[in-house]
Amino acid sequence: MAKDGSPKPHQLNMRRKRLTYILGVSGLCVIFYVFGAWQGRASLPSGQSELSRVGCDEASNRNSDLPSSTGISDPLDFESHHQLSVNSSEGIEKFPPCDMAYSEYTPCQDNLRGRKFPRDMLKYRERHCPSKEELLRCLVPAPPNYKSPFKWPQSRDYAWYANIPHKELSIEKAVQNWIQVEGDRFRFPGGGTMFPRGADAYIDDINALIPITDGTVRTAVDTGCGVASWGAYLLKRDIMAMSFAPRDTHEAQVWFALERGVPAMIGLLGSMRLPYPARAFDMAHCSRCLIPWFSFDGLYLIEVDRILRPGGYWILSGPPIRWKTYWRGWERTEEDLKQEQDSIEEVANRLCWKKVVEKGDLAIWQKPINHMECLERKSNQEKPHMCKSDSADAAWYKDMEACITPLPEVSNPNEVAGGALKKWPERAFTVPPRITSGSIQGITPKKFLEDNAMWKERISYYKNLVSQLSRGLIRNVMDMNANLGGFAAALSKYPVWVMNVVPANSDPDTLGVIYERGFIGAYQDWCEAFSTYPRTYDLIHAGGVFSIYQDRCDITYILLEMDRILRPEGTVIFRDVVEVLVKIKSITDGMRWESKIVDHESGPFNVEKILLATKTYWTAESNPQG
Repeated sequence: MAKDGSPKPHQLNMRRKRLTYILGVSGLCVIFYVFGAWQGRASLPSGQSELSRVGCDEASNRNSDLPSSTGISDPLDFESHHQLSVNSSEGIEKFPPCDMAYSEYTPCQDNLRGRKFPRDMLKYRERHCPSKEELLRCLVPAPPNYKSPFKWPQSRDYAWYANIPHKELSIEKAVQNWIQVEGDRFRFPGGGTMFPRGADAYIDDINALIPITDGTVRTAVDTGCGVASWGAYLLKRDIMAMSFAPRDTHEAQVWFALERGVPAMIGLLGSMRLPYPARAFDMAHCSRCLIPWFSFDGLYLIEVDRILRPGGYWILSGPPIRWKTYWRGWERTEEDLKQEQDSIEEVANRLCWKKVVEKGDLAIWQKPINHMECLERKSNQEKPHMCKSDSADAAWYKDMEACITPLPEVSNPNEVAGGALKKWPERAFTVPPRITSGSIQGITPKKFLEDNAMWKERISYYKNLVSQLSRGLIRNVMDMNANLGGFAAALSKYPVWVMNVVPANSDPDTLGVIYERGFIGAYQDWCEAFSTYPRTYDLIHAGGVFSIYQDRCDITYILLEMDRILRPEGTVIFRDVVEVLVKIKSITDGMRWESKIVDHESGPFNVEKILLATKTYWTAESNPQG
């Protein structure tokens, strides 16, 4: 009798149990995966909720277009996933408001502290930061009735008097049309000491002498800028000017520039190098800036030469140019003014510059595109000599040197030292010469292009997180750790400008790359205050900054500095690992900031996260205590 080949009943039961077990385990895995993904994600904002303002009855009638909070409804549940306390109120330090006397405080350009330093070479007006014992552990208040600045481009011509209550310049410079008071606001007619017809016409005069509007000139520096009208009117010609002036008797001139939405910072030509790399600017400008260019063996023109690109222009108007016409009005002798111009001409010649033109009130020189001919001249021991050190870009607390910064070597007289640049706007996204030459260690053309693509994706994500960006409510932006400038490049389609900061002594030093792309920036050690006035930036981006500095100095003071320079209702985007962001949030919760941690643009499984913070509106008169 043949054996029955069908399975026994107990075998069928075993198979059913095994199948049920496999299906059950698989089902549980799917359920837990979906639950974990749901719990770990943060929804993007679908709308904007109003900030809870502190004591601002007056502000309730303000323009409805003011920046609002991010409106993110669900913070990430980091406590369950990282065993870290995010919002525990225990141990959070509540920072009090500073006295109203500090409303205009600039920590490293404090006039009282500056008096302790020598007056020669204006050392007393250079950066002198407070000691650890002098640091303020409070929030710098906005003045009563503070209002959000006008939107760009209206802000170029108007600013609220309540924001910068200083009328001194409107009186002192009344004839020169720097600034006028009209009711509750300032108006900036665009005038200047040497451009009575206005900055627009003055720039047209320059353009008639040298080509500055065909895209070859993109970056400029204005030394002793006043209220930065020259830089303001260059912007419509796609030229980005770094304007600087000291904090001196012309109270608040740089502050007015920033309130207008024009790039500027506190600074001067004193004894130290300017905080910019070599070969940074396509054009430098001085309009009656009263800098003694011929003094100290031409040291200040030598510094301008360092930061000028090969083939860059230096423009001078005001004393001593056209002294035969103006000497009486300048209250100086003809002999004195002639001697000053002869001395400037001599220094420029020793720098191997070529005088392009002198016409009317303008004189323009051009730096050579390379140093082949200049090196032959210097072989005859003509001063200033070529610098021997290889630290051309080093500019953080570094003394000026009375020697010419050598340009990169070339193989023929027609070659641009360091590499020629594309015209703007192509220049912004083309691989910069410092990268193609291999001079930036670890950065290849491929990495540069990948960085561009990454920032394009990130800005697309940011515009959903920060709706003010696409609504034109953000103008002044700072990137605290700019790297290759990809953040600024991706933002170039918006009506903003970016102060690209490269931490001092970074390796590699990438600020020169940023300038070659046609953007501006400065070196900065974030253990110290930045050279700007309070409430001057709408948006601050801090990617990886606190991972760099958390072991170097107390990050609380970095955050307090960010609060000082951020406008009320301004936004900060932090990018870092979760542990660092939780530490930051525990501090900012005591600074009257509203903040949420959200996912990386690639999703919830990236270890890097984003902390989105908004500074709430409050003023000195409406100060809550605690």
